[in-house]
Amino acid sequence: MTTIQAVSYPIHFENKAYEELALLLDQKQYSSIFILVDDNTMRCCYPRFMQLLQTTLPMEVLQIDAGEVHKNIDTCIGLWNAMTELGADRKSVLITLGGGVITDLGGFVASTFKRGIDFINIPTTLLSMVDASVGGKTGIDLGVLKNQIGVFANPELIVIDPEFLHTLDPREIRSGSAEIIKYGMTHDQQLFQEITANPEVNIIDLIHRSISIKNEVVLEDPKERGLRKVLNWGHTIGHGVESYFLESPAKENLTHGEAIAIGMICETYLSAKLLEFPTDMVSVVKERLIAIFGKASIEEADLPAIYELMKHDKKNVGGTINFVLLNDIETFKIDCNVPEELILESIRYYAS
Repeated sequence: MTTIQAVSYPIHFENKAYEELALLLDQKQYSSIFILVDDNTMRCCYPRFMQLLQTTLPMEVLQIDAGEVHKNIDTCIGLWNAMTELGADRKSVLITLGGGVITDLGGFVASTFKRGIDFINIPTTLLSMVDASVGGKTGIDLGVLKNQIGVFANPELIVIDPEFLHTLDPREIRSGSAEIIKYGMTHDQQLFQEITANPEVNIIDLIHRSISIKNEVVLEDPKERGLRKVLNWGHTIGHGVESYFLESPAKENLTHGEAIAIGMICETYLSAKLLEFPTDMVSVVKERLIAIFGKASIEEADLPAIYELMKHDKKNVGGTINFVLLNDIETFKIDCNVPEELILESIRYYAS
């Protein structure tokens, strides 16, 4: 797979990525390396990474508990304290080795420690490879509200090693595939067909195209002033559902991808109601996504709380919930206003 050049950093693939990483570490003359992992990546990914890492620089490992519930300011404070105690300075570099929680949180920790040190992303899940690690967004959650605190900061380099995908269970692979479906629906009909209509598709073959699509959007709109909002397709309702399931004791937590799949079904329904999205495709999208992700139980009593959580979406302005909707696959419109009752109707459509 060929290297993808982002605005200020390269995205390297497979063995070449480790060669480029070694060159970067040598050229930058860092004082020390800090490697951020969670319980899972320490066990499943760290051994392979250390076999392939070529450096004589002093290293320290920072390990946190796995899971979205730890993507918060308390975890950051613990890491800042640990780095301080271990002698990190402004010439240290932080390598994030993990999924979206690790790359989001680690990038935020690095970009704020001593007003900013370099960091390198090595995503180990499909979700983080095609979405979270690319694009310069870092951040943490505020309670159950997703990614409310953060900064735009770019890594020095990204390593995409598909071998890490073999450490994942099928549910995590499905979770990451939701973001690939998002890219297909907004930018590439063939990609949408490949991933939703072919159960035997080799997901690794779709990673490079997915990253390319995101990178093209980010290059044009790095700070999400306009076009980049399209990358939130499915996320307005999806994040509300994800947060609600996260905070509700009676609900089993959803993966990010499972929640975004719900959001894409609902927002496809809204697209047909408010724009020109073909009505016959609404049921196709619903059937295909439920076949991949299964169906979560959402009851009428859940709707008010989900709607309240949607009010905290980062795209909202002046209390208005803003959506990305589709006129058709590959044709989108940003900053769409949707009446509350129609939003609730779309969630009922999913639940029906």
